Amino acid sequence: MAVGNAINPNDAIPSVQNVELLFFGQLKERLKCSKLSLEITQPLTISELKLRLVSQYPHWKPWLEERELLAALNQTMSSSDEIVKAGDELAFFPPVTGG
Repeated sequence: MAVGNAINPNDAIPSVQNVELLFFGQLKERLKCSKLSLEITQPLTISELKLRLVSQYPHWKPWLEERELLAALNQTMSSSDEIVKAGDELAFFPPVTGG
């Protein structure tokens, strides 16, 4: 006999967790945002995550689609095809120039 609202562990309940996004340098100034917590239900590539950001914040498109934009996944420089999972930290920043 079932009591209350028992949850069957076999029921498919999508797990929603966050990815912490950080923005640095001129990118932070242009977006007017230094950090953002984004909910995801499945792993995404960095490219897919950027597309999702552009769909949610269309005015960010010119800066997020810059070819020179750099990304660091969990503090490691990463390419656009790296997989981002819930609990990860992803930082975006413009290329650094020396003087």
